[in-house]
Formats: sequence, C-alpha cells, structure tokens
Amino acid sequence: MLEIEIDGKKLTVPQGSTVIEAAHSIGTYIPHFCYHKKLSIAANCRMCLVEVEKAPKPLPACATPVTDGMKVHTNSDMARNAQKGVMEFLLINHPLDCPICDQGGECQLQDLAVGYGNSASRYQEEKRVVVGKDMGPLISAAEMTRCIHCTRCVRFTEEIGGFQEIGMANRGEFSEILPFLGKTVNSEISGNVIDLCPVGALTSKPFRYSARPWELSRRKSVSPHDGLGSNLIVQVRTGQVMRVLPLENEAINECWLSDRDRFSYEGLNSEERLRVPMIKHGGVWHETDWQTALEYVVKGLNGVSADHGKDAIGVLASPYSTLEELYLVQKLARAFGVNNIDHRLRRSDFRGDEAQQGVQWLGSTILELVSAKSVLLVGSTQRKEQPLLAARLRQAVKKGTELNVLHYAADELLTRVNAGIVLPPQAWVAALGGVLKAVLGLKEGSTTTLDVSAIEISEDAARIAASLVNAESAAIVLGNVAQHHPDFSQLLMLAQEIGRLTGARFGLTTEAGNSVGAELAGALPKRGPLGTTVTAGLNAREMLASPRKAYVLLNTEVEFDSYDSQQAVAAMKAAETVIALSAYKGQGLLDYADVLLPIAPFTETAGTFVSMEGRVQSFNGVVRPLGEARPAWKVLRVLGNMLGLSGFAYDSVEEIRGECLKAGTDVSANLSNTLSSMPVDFSVAATAGLIRAGEVPMYHADAICRRSPPLQLTAEAAAPCAYVHGSVLQQLGLEEGAAVVAVQGDSQVTLPVAVDNRLAAGVVRLACAHPTTVALGGLFDRIELKRGA
Repeated sequence: MLEIEIDGKKLTVPQGSTVIEAAHSIGTYIPHFCYHKKLSIAANCRMCLVEVEKAPKPLPACATPVTDGMKVHTNSDMARNAQKGVMEFLLINHPLDCPICDQGGECQLQDLAVGYGNSASRYQEEKRVVVGKDMGPLISAAEMTRCIHCTRCVRFTEEIGGFQEIGMANRGEFSEILPFLGKTVNSEISGNVIDLCPVGALTSKPFRYSARPWELSRRKSVSPHDGLGSNLIVQVRTGQVMRVLPLENEAINECWLSDRDRFSYEGLNSEERLRVPMIKHGGVWHETDWQTALEYVVKGLNGVSADHGKDAIGVLASPYSTLEELYLVQKLARAFGVNNIDHRLRRSDFRGDEAQQGVQWLGSTILELVSAKSVLLVGSTQRKEQPLLAARLRQAVKKGTELNVLHYAADELLTRVNAGIVLPPQAWVAALGGVLKAVLGLKEGSTTTLDVSAIEISEDAARIAASLVNAESAAIVLGNVAQHHPDFSQLLMLAQEIGRLTGARFGLTTEAGNSVGAELAGALPKRGPLGTTVTAGLNAREMLASPRKAYVLLNTEVEFDSYDSQQAVAAMKAAETVIALSAYKGQGLLDYADVLLPIAPFTETAGTFVSMEGRVQSFNGVVRPLGEARPAWKVLRVLGNMLGLSGFAYDSVEEIRGECLKAGTDVSANLSNTLSSMPVDFSVAATAGLIRAGEVPMYHADAICRRSPPLQLTAEAAAPCAYVHGSVLQQLGLEEGAAVVAVQGDSQVTLPVAVDNRLAAGVVRLACAHPTTVALGGLFDRIELKRGA
C-alpha cells in the first residue's frame, strides 16, 4: 500500500494504482473522456490533467501511477487552466448541433463544457467535417464530425470484443474513426460502444430521434435471453419501452450488455403481438373476450379428459417464462391429474433423468468460472450462446487461463485456445472418454467404473487432460449444443468423472434466462418443485413422438423451440385441441392452435428468473400489458379456479414465489449436476452419409428476439446456408454457393451451400429455429444434400 495526498486528503492505495483511481476511491471527481475502468489506458484526451507537486507540468491522472508520498491537486490554478485549455481545443472542430444531437442530455462533453469551457470561442478558422460511416443496423455513425477521438470504441472492440472492428485512420486533424475496409460492425456485443462514446458520434440506430433522455423513466429488470441473467435498465415513455441499457453488476454482466439483450426490446411492440384472446372456429380465427376464451379452454380440457383420460394431455412450457409462471402451470397440470409436463423442448436425450440428483446449473459462480486456470468447453458455440460470458473468458485467457474445446467446428473464439478436438457429434463421447483415460494416466492410483481401456488417446485429448490435472482450479462446461446432443447424459457423466478425478467443477451454461428456475419450479415430468417426488409423466420428446389429444403451450412456439420441429408441428396438428398462452400470434400458432390467450412478456409482468449460477433475481413489470394481455400467472390462477382446483387463491407473485422456493432466495441446496452411476457407450456408430449440426441462431433464440427488426437486419440473422467441409462438397460434386436441397424425413428445403473447412468432415452445419429451416427434422439427425434445380 502507498500513501498519497489528494487535495489535502490523505489515503492509502494499492501499489500500481493510478491517480484517477485513487481520486475516485475517495469520491474526488477528475474530468475525463478517454479513461474507462474496463479499458486500457490511452491518455489521449488529456482532460484529466492534474497538478502533481515537484512535477514541472500537469500530468494525466489516468496514466500517472501513484508513488509513495505523492501530493496531487485536482482543482488548483494549474490543473484548472490545463483542463480548460484542453476543453477549448476539443471544442475547436466540434459542431454546434446539440439541439438535434441524440446524445443531448447525457453527453459528457456537454456536461464538462459547462464547467471547463469558455462562454465564447476564439476559433475563427473553418471547422472540419467528417463524413458519416455505415456501421450496420445497430450503431449509427452518421455524424462523425462530433467524434473527439477518445478511442474508447477502438479499444473496446479490440480488448473486450476480441477483434478490432473499429479503428482510427490518419493523423492529427485528419484522424477518423471508421470500421475496417468498409465493413459493418458485426460483433455480438457491439452495442456497448454506444454507451462508451462520450459524445454523439456513435448512437443507437433503433433509438435514434425517438425520445429525449429526460423524457424517459428508468426501471430495473433482468434479461431472459440467456442463462447469465444480465441486469438491465429499461427506459420507458408513455407506456412503451424505448431503450435498454446495462445496469452495472460486477458479478454478472459487469457494465456491458450483449446486443441481444440491448436491442430485443424492439420486438415487444411487434405487429404480431397478441392483444386480445382469439378462438379458431371453422378454421377461421375470431377475437373474443377473456371469459369466453377461458370457458372454451376449460371445456376443451374437461372434454379431452373425459374422452381420453388425463394422460392424453401434455403441457409444454418455455424456460423463458418466469419462475412463478412455471410453478403455477405445473401445479395446475398436476392438480388436474396431468403429469406430462416439460420445459426442455430442444433436448433429445433424457436418459439422465433417473440418475439426476438435483437441479442442473453452471456448477460454480460466474466469477469462480472465469478465475479458473483451465476451462474445457464441450459443445458450446460460446460467442453466440453466451456473448458476455465469452467476453469474460477472453479476459481470463489474457490472465493465464488455458481454454480447451471439444466441438464439431474450430470456431473463431477470438482468443488463444490451448487444445481443441474437432470431431463429428457422434464421436464426442469417445473423445471425452479419451480425455478421461489420459487423466487416469496422469493421476496415479486413480480408478473409474467406466471401461475406457479400448479408447485411443489423441494428442489433443492428452493436452486437455494435462491442462485440467495441472491447473490449480479447473472447470468443465457443457454448452447449448452439448445439451441438445443425443448423448447429452453420457457427456455429463464423463464430465462428472473427469471432474471427480481432477477436482474440476462441472456444469452447464443454461440456454434460457430461467432454465434453472424451470427445474426448481418442477416443470419436469419426473420431479416436482425443489425436487419433490411426483407421479412420473412423459418428457417433451415422448409427448411429441407419441402425440397427445390436447396440448397446453406456455410461451412457446414449438416449430422454433423443439429438437425436431417437423415432428412437433405434426403432433400439434394431430391434436384435438391446442391451447396456447402466448405474447405473440405467430404463423405457426395460427396454423395449429385452437385458442390463443394473450400473456405479458417479461417487461409487462412481475416475476423471477434464476440464472445459470443459481442466482435468484426478481423484477417488476416496467410497462402495463399491451391491449388485453394479462400476466400469465393471473391467467393460470383463474384457470385453476375455473377448473375447480384448490390452492389457486393468489394475490401476488410474491405469494407464488414464497410457496415455490419456501426457504427464500438461497437455492444452493437444490443445485447439483451429479448423476448416479449410469453406463456410457464409447463405441462410435458408423454413419453412412451426413449428420446435421443444428444450432439455434443467436437472434432466433426466443420469441422476442425473433421479432426485433434491428436484430433481424444483422449479418447473424441472415438466411441460413448449409455449411460443409470442402471435402464434402467435392464428394457431392457441388460448387460453393450452389443451391442444394436439404432433406430430412418427409420435408426438404432449398438453400445455398457454403464451405467451412473448420468443420469436421461429415457434418452439415444448418441452423434450426429459423423460418427457412423449420420444416426440417432433428438437430443431430441424418440429413441428405442433393443438387438443387
């Protein structure tokens, strides 16, 4: 610790601190533009000049390290004159367009010009003009004349984003910030440069010219789009969500947001929003009132129950729903006598259900994961699945973490990879078995009940094993792709064994904002709330493979949210009645549903999400429900009472949450990834032909994102291609860019084929959950490619 005096106040700070950090620690503000606590020091704006005793000239506080006994004056004549001089130079070329600038009211330059600027300019020469740039559908860079060259955006894309998509060209007065080679900015976390820009040079293109900051109310919320549980500030005007910003939480999202979290709000007021209840009669949809719609639902459920029994009804819920909604839907189902309930529509392997000991989760806190010295990612397209967690892992690698990967593609993670195994999905179990065998070889005296004697250890498997064994702390993480994998339970069992032998934590990066909450709430066929024993029912795949006579859908569109969308839609069309509680009236629902009940999305209802690290986060609605939509928990409460079921007299979500969680917000006792012993088959099935690798596109993960116009204009949301290894294209006798017909089951779609030599041979990477591909079958099933017409 070093002693320093700032404006007469004595304090001690850690060695290596800068003057600006020391000043901020005691609440002393030093004006600045280029400095940001999460970025490297640039010291190019010079606004933070301060007087340091015995120094011959003012020094930049952001780049001046503290020395023992240093005395700093932030408000002396020397410091003030230096800061005012810098401000005068910054304003030389700055346009006087504050009245029309979108940054007006929250502009750092505007604020500091009041305190450090002159009332009139002495500059008489012609001001420079910089031509606007195209940075894509999310970021507006139309008025780059406003830029003061703080380079925050440049440093962010390079240091946090991992790839320098924005740079500064030329020198001196001719300097310009621009994307490289005329390209747009396509990072999954690009929107953060809007927050970082201290002036109106980079602004939000969807929000542009729609409201002034002082007109907006600020309300806290939690993102539902992935398992991280990012904290949000939702800004509202006249009952409409106008903008979403990050709420700083160092333990979760730091001060960043992914583009999915930031811009998905544009889908909240989509033309497809369901505003009133609707009933299909004679193949034609009719709007109706709530009473009529609910009576129709009750009559339909009672009719199917009387004619075919309670087992003929299936309940499919979405993990993007709140804890309270999921708890009530399973409570209603079970009280009515229906045990077929599940939220895991995209999962294909349920063999681990019997062996599961608790609620599956990350296996550690986020901070523990990113501080691990060795991390193994299994089946994870990390940048697309968990954008902010991927950014934190990039920072961890810079600090010495070894990142290892098992996947079907050597994707660009924008960071150093210690070892990577790239194999078709059907070979993953054997590959992870090779890592286990290598660990056994490194840990003398260790044993396992799994027979790995016949497995060959690859060079990469040996490197991964050495990384996990030698690390002080290690983690094994199964991503979304692994969770959709047909051998998910075996992959988890192997992760458990490797973790037991190496001391590594193991777990899942959960897909949705409330995947952990869905298990806690008991939205499962074989386990009730908090793991209580219930009468077992059918899981999601069984419900769709053996169609029920009636389905209740909570917040889900099965054609986008299922492992096999072809099978799911066929099951819906075969049912006598399909009851959908939805915020949207998508084309699929209009085709197969019989009644649509409008429910509120997360911004219009109170509720709780439980993140992948088991963090319970409650929030309130930020706007009133649109039209006649109602919070789903209220709809389910009324349905329970109309069905004559007891225990549905709730007045608030707090009552429901208390009944569900019982012990409060600490759910750690219920979290466990441990599986009781189960067999693992290491044989690699011989496959003739191609295997599909169906990933959920980042901006098609849930109903809100799918309807956000700016997100759908991004490169990431473009119509899918069938990506294959170059050798596969040669075997098929096709050329890159040619039209091919992809065939699965009874359906086929025509789309272009593209080469990606990072893919394992024999794999066709073809996105699911997209309107172009919803007609196809299973995510990891056989697929055939034929020459198009």
